Formats: sequence, structure tokens, C-alpha cells
Amino acid sequence: MNVIVNNILIILIAFLFLASCDDNEQEIESTTQTEMTEYKTLPIRDGERPATTSNIPHVQLDLDLVQDVHEEMIRRIYTIPGIEEKPSAILSWQGLWISESVTIVQTEAVISGRELGHVHDDGSLHIYLEPQRATEAIEAGWAVSHPFAVQGQAGWEGFVMLYTPQSIEELNVTFQLIVDAYNYVTEQDIVATDYYN
Repeated sequence: MNVIVNNILIILIAFLFLASCDDNEQEIESTTQTEMTEYKTLPIRDGERPATTSNIPHVQLDLDLVQDVHEEMIRRIYTIPGIEEKPSAILSWQGLWISESVTIVQTEAVISGRELGHVHDDGSLHIYLEPQRATEAIEAGWAVSHPFAVQGQAGWEGFVMLYTPQSIEELNVTFQLIVDAYNYVTEQDIVATDYYN
């Protein structure tokens, strides 16, 4: 009788151990999937919006960059095939230029020449988004309209400032928006998560 009880206990313990391993495996898979999410729907950004000027030059006032996050953002941006680093046409910021080998379809959604956007010294950046996506980014707290867009000037619809990402999680959303901008202007369909590593 004791042998049967012992065998049942051993089987029960083994079952519980295996079930616990499966839970951990699912948790790890779930975490990895979250980190690799493409943000078709944008999450709401935590915290208050950074202050920005309401005129030109349009700059962010009270948010500093986080060095390792900024470096990863820059690495990802210039890993995208067809984006080159050149000085911006505006105040020589760090420009995101579309190379000559890539067709620009939305010609009204570039700053000057082939400039898709530019990164400021504090890690914020100006970029063109498809107007509906720009509205989503603003409503979710990731962006603010450029003053010319607010004034309703022709050709500035969808031009936004993306706030400086403060963590890799925030960078993942910001980078998704950069990829969205690139896809909008070029009508390509690259996937943001392909450039995480």
C-alpha cells in the first residue's frame, strides 16, 4: 500500500513540476512576443507630455535623451535600407535622407529634397507620418503637431515631433512610427521588429 501511495506522490510531484515548467515557458514566450510587437495600434504613452515651443524653431523643452536608448535608436534608423545619414536642411540636425535608389512616392511628405526627417540633439525628431497615423500618435501621447500643421499650412499635414524615447519599450513605439513614416513615403512594407537587433 505504501509503495502505491509513494508512486502516486512521485507521479503527482513530477506532473506539478512539468506543469510549472510549461507555465514558465509560456511566460517567456509571451514576454518575447510583447517585446517584438509591431504597433498597429499604439499604446498610450505613460507620463506627461514634454513641453515644446509653439513656434519656430519647434523644439522640445524639458526631456533629455537617455544615452543607450538614443544610440540604439540611431543604430536602428540607419540600419533601414534606403535611409542615409546627412545633415538636415533645417539647422543641420542629424538628417534621415532617402537614398537615390529608393523611389519617393509621397513627394509632399519629405522636408526638403529627399529628407524624411531629422533627429534633434535631445533625441526628439521631426518626421512626416500619414495624416491619420499622425493623429493616432498625437492622441496616444507619442507626438505633437508641428506649428505649421497646427496652422493648417498646405503640405504640413502629418508633420510631427516624436518625443525623446526614455526606455527601450518607448523606443520600440517611436521606431515603429519612424518605420511607418518610411513606409508611407516610399510605399514599402518593411517591418520594424526586423531591425531590433
